[in-house]
Amino acid sequence: MKNNTIARIIHAYDKPIVRLYSRIRFRILRQRFLEEIGQYLPRHGHVLDIGCGFGLFSLYFASLHPHLTFHALDINSERIELARRAAGRLEISNVQFEQADAARYTFREPFAGAYMLDLLHHIPVSAVEPLLRQLHGLLAWDGRLIVKDIDTRPAYKCTFTWLLDKLMDFRSPVHYWPAEKLRTLTCGLGFETVSHAMVDYLPYSHMLHVCRKIEPPRDHETP
Repeated sequence: MKNNTIARIIHAYDKPIVRLYSRIRFRILRQRFLEEIGQYLPRHGHVLDIGCGFGLFSLYFASLHPHLTFHALDINSERIELARRAAGRLEISNVQFEQADAARYTFREPFAGAYMLDLLHHIPVSAVEPLLRQLHGLLAWDGRLIVKDIDTRPAYKCTFTWLLDKLMDFRSPVHYWPAEKLRTLTCGLGFETVSHAMVDYLPYSHMLHVCRKIEPPRDHETP
């Protein structure tokens, strides 16, 4: 069923280049990894997807978790429009796509959970702490922020991923956070963070950070 869900999502896009991109993304973050991420989603309530792009993973999780309502944000209006069309074709009604900057986003009630997948390393270093502080404020007490990103170790995997990132968009900033440094930052902002590697046969240094909101944010400077 889950493989069928992925295939249906890929074919919900008109443009061949978007379909190709979707296949690549679902190969990199394949089903095993998505299941690992999905286990940390809340059982009910609203979930925020930061930097959703074409909406691939919002559509995937919304398909498998109809009891959750997903709010997917991206600053790219064209990608948001394509995501909305795909949701319409798939008749997925528990996801809403919005062009917005998460750093300035507000909502009428706290989110039960939030996630960002392979986004953090594209955010300028100076903007990361303010964004995480904002997300902490948007979460309900005990809510989880799930961050899947790239670790700096092992070095050869990190270098491989950096080359791919630059190949995709050489203008985009790329800064990979060491796992311990990101843990220090998030814990200083009022999260309890557990990090672990997601082992892959492909040369990617996947790292998953599960950040649970446990207290109000404290004053903190990026180390």
